[in-house]
Amino acid sequence: MSPETAGLVGMGILFLLLALRIPVAFAMILVGLGGAAYLNSPTGALNALATEGFNLAASADLVVIPLFILMGNLATETGMSRKLYESAYAWLGHFRGGLATATVAGSAGFAALSGSSVASALTMGKVALGEMKRFNYAPQLSTGVVAAGGTLGILIPPSTGFVLYAILTQESIGRLFLAGVIPGNVLSLLFVVAILILTTINPALGPKGPLATWPQRWRATLGALPIFAIIILTIGGIYIGLFSPVEASAVGVGLTALFGVIGRTLTLKGLWNALSDATATTATLMLILIAANVIGPFFALSHLPQVVGTALTTLPIGPYGILALILVTYLVLGCFMEGFGMLVLTMPIFFPVITQLAFDPIWFGVLVVITLEMGLITPPVGINVFMVKSVAPDVPVGTIFRGIWPFLIAMIICIILLTIFPDLALYLPRTMMG
Repeated sequence: MSPETAGLVGMGILFLLLALRIPVAFAMILVGLGGAAYLNSPTGALNALATEGFNLAASADLVVIPLFILMGNLATETGMSRKLYESAYAWLGHFRGGLATATVAGSAGFAALSGSSVASALTMGKVALGEMKRFNYAPQLSTGVVAAGGTLGILIPPSTGFVLYAILTQESIGRLFLAGVIPGNVLSLLFVVAILILTTINPALGPKGPLATWPQRWRATLGALPIFAIIILTIGGIYIGLFSPVEASAVGVGLTALFGVIGRTLTLKGLWNALSDATATTATLMLILIAANVIGPFFALSHLPQVVGTALTTLPIGPYGILALILVTYLVLGCFMEGFGMLVLTMPIFFPVITQLAFDPIWFGVLVVITLEMGLITPPVGINVFMVKSVAPDVPVGTIFRGIWPFLIAMIICIILLTIFPDLALYLPRTMMG
């Protein structure tokens, strides 16, 4: 069997294992070990597993993953996420569809603390769904906006998606973080536009809420000031060169914990819950990264990336046609695979094609992350949809999926805008200091 054929067989076995519900990390490790043992030697495959796993775990850059996840967990445990929503609710709740708009604003703010889409969807679901139900919002709008708003968690920095992409492609984590700032805000605005269109066509979807008084607005805003301070200091510190991403993550965790202690909102139980969840999430992501380093040598030995790259670059559809094909592939895979596993599996194949076509890798990273976001809310997997379902058990899954379609259209429009205007993603990275 030729190396290329072995590579294709390995990919077939991998998809078979995934269809059998084998966790993506274990499936990739099994295929990677078996393929490398066949094309090289069993000893070499096992040595690669040991050395690559250790080297990855010892990487200082990966410290940002547990720390930013911990920062988001602490924000949830201390009630910061609720205060963020309350601030947006005080200013926007009295408009038609205002509670849904406040949910988008709260999701965007929480995304700047969390870096996790699932955490964002779950947290904002607990905070916002009850309020929208109380004011008779249509379930498809209320659950749809929570599921879609949660996707901002891996676009607006800090983002675990960008960290994984940076590790896999050897790009700068700081530049990727900054590249997500403007697109994240553009996507948030597109979500708001979708809400305005929906509630204009059918006002019953999102009735107006109560008008907050000016003192209520200022009190709510004052309660959210610690969050704004943390966001500005961490992301702004990366931009002006004051912090590296690792240092910014440590500063963010320290400030979040400090505000929790000063405000007496951080309990020992809350701290334990935050630490436990951050440990479990980090272990999952690290296992996926280790799996990438195991299956990577098998791909290299099989020459599969070169074969696929040659096949793509010779297609008579031009560079942007190839880019569109790659993004559509991500979108289709996202209907069946978990996003981070999909990123790890495909990047060794697609990234060389992107560099060969002379596309900016930072810009491509933003496009990929938005496409991964779409996978989080598309059937049949739709992880965010099922997170929202866990918070709103009385709402059918089909209703939630119907509610996300306007937001999927908004994501497609955002990708088109980024393709036409790449500087939406590249301006801040180009002007960052340090």
